[in-house]
Amino acid sequence: MNKFLTSIWMVVIVAALLLGIRIDNSDTVKTLRYKTWDTFQTIQPRQLLSDSVTVVNITEEDLKTYGQWPWPRHVMAMLHARIADAGALLVNYNILFAEPDRMSGVNYLKSMPMTNELREQLGNVLLDTDAVFSTVLKESGRAVLMMGVKNDGIELPSTTQIIEKGNVKPWLYEFGGIVSPTMRISAGSIGMGVNITSPEPDAVVRKMPVLIHINGKIYPSMILENVRVLNGSKRIKVIAKEHGIDEVLVSKKAGIPVNHNAEMYINYADPELYVQMSATEILGNNFNENKIKGRIVVVGMDAAGLSVLKYTPHGLTTDQMITAQALDTLLTGKYLTRTPQADTYEIISMALLGLLMIILIPRVSVLFSVPLLVFVLGGISYASYMAYAHKGFLVDPSFAVLYIFLIWSHSTYNNFATQSRLRQQIKKQFEHYLDPGMVKKLQKDPSLLKLGGETKTMTFLFCDIRGFTPISEKYKGNPAGLTKLINRFLTRMTDVIIANGGTIDKFMGDCIMAFWNAPIENMKHRELAVKSALEMTVALSELNMHLQAEGLPQINIGIGINTGDALVGNMGSEQRFDYSVIGDAVNLASRLESSSKTLGKTIVIGENTRHTIETVYPFDYIDSITVKGKSEAIKVYTVAT
Repeated sequence: MNKFLTSIWMVVIVAALLLGIRIDNSDTVKTLRYKTWDTFQTIQPRQLLSDSVTVVNITEEDLKTYGQWPWPRHVMAMLHARIADAGALLVNYNILFAEPDRMSGVNYLKSMPMTNELREQLGNVLLDTDAVFSTVLKESGRAVLMMGVKNDGIELPSTTQIIEKGNVKPWLYEFGGIVSPTMRISAGSIGMGVNITSPEPDAVVRKMPVLIHINGKIYPSMILENVRVLNGSKRIKVIAKEHGIDEVLVSKKAGIPVNHNAEMYINYADPELYVQMSATEILGNNFNENKIKGRIVVVGMDAAGLSVLKYTPHGLTTDQMITAQALDTLLTGKYLTRTPQADTYEIISMALLGLLMIILIPRVSVLFSVPLLVFVLGGISYASYMAYAHKGFLVDPSFAVLYIFLIWSHSTYNNFATQSRLRQQIKKQFEHYLDPGMVKKLQKDPSLLKLGGETKTMTFLFCDIRGFTPISEKYKGNPAGLTKLINRFLTRMTDVIIANGGTIDKFMGDCIMAFWNAPIENMKHRELAVKSALEMTVALSELNMHLQAEGLPQINIGIGINTGDALVGNMGSEQRFDYSVIGDAVNLASRLESSSKTLGKTIVIGENTRHTIETVYPFDYIDSITVKGKSEAIKVYTVAT
């Protein structure tokens, strides 16, 4: 189970699950994406300003001067007249005039008990402030009024003709009803539009729908109405294709870049850079008309308890400032756009990069994989930021960065887990057959160990007890004693072999099989094998002294050494295997050990072992012998004493 959890297939499964989460595009994924774009806007807000938008705030100081809100409409008429006379191109009211003026003389008369004759006489004298406000709006020809939305309501006709091409309505935000200014005030406007922001999971304003539909009718936004009026158009054309809304036009050459839901992205600039004025400043004697002349004006509330502050990438701000930012985005032409196919392209790119990482990470070291991770993540982030900063393209790097990082982390952990298992396997397999220093060297660099098998030149040593049968007969009634004796012998011999860098292949009863030059390369394998044989005879003499003192039988041995090519690696079945060697040179070493008794020599060495180390040890030629399985005679030697 642990092996599966740290296998490449588990990484593939995790990668597939992450891709599924990205395709699902949940609110969490969207929020991560939007927060990334917010960071882009915080790092580099829009630098270019049109210098054509002025924000007029109705502040708490204004309320102290002109009374509580809502103001009488004749005060609003005076404010509008001052703005229009100063040369404003358009005046947007982010204020909903949905109710008649309660301070109007006409409305006051309706609430007072009196005869109809008296009410008619007073009505000719008292001021109808709504009529005054509407007249001022109409005469200026510059007012764009706000409509609101609600869950239900009476259907109202749109102020602007909407031409639909394609299946438009399913792609637009739908609401149950609309709240418009009073009929009298509406009559004075040059345009009316809804003023809403797109719903976001984290309530941060980043987009504004430029079109919505209610009860089968399409209504424009205030922003779109500004574009229409400025271009002298009387209609709006909406084109939908298979992926959603494609274009929103007010003329052949003028429109608003939108996404598939007819939303425009707001490219925010530093709010402190905008011209802002108070109502008192405009209505006062020291009115600076240059702050209004030739500009689009947005009027809204900025008094505590009356204004609704909304979150933006630059923090909390007023509704009229958001409208100003949206208008300025259009006026500067610094649009933010995201193609309808962006999600598809991002998912495909992410999947390909993930596949590349899944293939590469298991095959490279951490020293390479870390720079690779930094390069990939840095490249994704940098490319996305540059697309935003220089082209206004919104590319989402957030989930791709998370996706690649998790794949890298999982793959890297798998590498560590695999290496750890391999080190434990090496320790378990070799700790009793190799010098501890060699085991640590293999654990540090497992690549030294080619477990799949390889052919290489090696030196082999076989050591067997000569005359073992008589010894075993003496222990016929004491098998435990025989086992103890054999173990004392094998331990002494094993210590010598391991101390000289040899690998214990196996114990076969009273016989030891060892080899040199694997699993770790050792160019002195011939020399070390002969050295081991000599030291084994010395160790045996010491052991025999102890055995004699204990009244135990003496041990004599025969040693055969040969050098040649052999296949070394893990040998065995899938269920059980050992690190071992096979080959003709191995068999010959065994035959040489068997011939030691006949030749009367303790150590018998083959010609290939003697070769290249004649100057290290003095060798005596014994004879040319024919061993089982060989037709040609073989020269054999021993070490001169």
